[in-house]
Amino acid sequence: MTFIDPQKLPKHVAIIMDGNGRWAKKRLMNRVQGHQKGSEAVREIVKASREIGISYLTLYAFSEENWNRPKTEISALMNILKNFLRNQLSEMQENGIRLQSIGRTEKLQKNTREILEQTIEKTANNKEMVLTLALSYGARQEIVGAVRKIAEKIKEGSLTVQEINETLISDFLFTTEMPDPDLLIRTSGEYRISNFLLWQIAYTEIYITPTLWPDFNREKYLAAIKDFQKRDRRFGGVCD
Repeated sequence: MTFIDPQKLPKHVAIIMDGNGRWAKKRLMNRVQGHQKGSEAVREIVKASREIGISYLTLYAFSEENWNRPKTEISALMNILKNFLRNQLSEMQENGIRLQSIGRTEKLQKNTREILEQTIEKTANNKEMVLTLALSYGARQEIVGAVRKIAEKIKEGSLTVQEINETLISDFLFTTEMPDPDLLIRTSGEYRISNFLLWQIAYTEIYITPTLWPDFNREKYLAAIKDFQKRDRRFGGVCD
């Protein structure tokens, strides 16, 4: 059993859940079966996060670029999302988990978007943990959107150029009410960020594991937390 120091927990963990397709291919299954298995890993990691005391968990569930995938796969992913929301609602309520989303969710299929919005509304008063699903999300698109909103404020005269700073820009991002991630986990061994939270991870600790997402279980998650607790976070400063 991996020992976790409750005094050194990351407040916010973000995860790039990668490897469903490769997991399925290794087992001569189709990609949809890999995504279905991956949703089981989501349930396990959400549960583990709540049990150990993580305050914010953000999962990269569907990127802007994922819209380029075959329509059949996109449809299957939306069905998996709907089933996850329906099946996990009672557990989220029982464990005080508040659901929210970031991204261009208006691009989701109508029935998927409705279930998402209903689940967000039903869990709005929960206060133990915030679970954020990044859906139709892209960090560059997010930053472009923030710049446009700031430009509009300047154009209408409610904001001046001199008032633009890091805090202001953060306030115009999807994550405005969330702390920046302390730990970013990427599964499947890929060494890239994939357009995820580019602004927010400026000083985030990064943990990359070769484990494919469907195999990323509680023990592997705790190992990532344990590794984080060994890090010396200097934020650009120096050690004593």
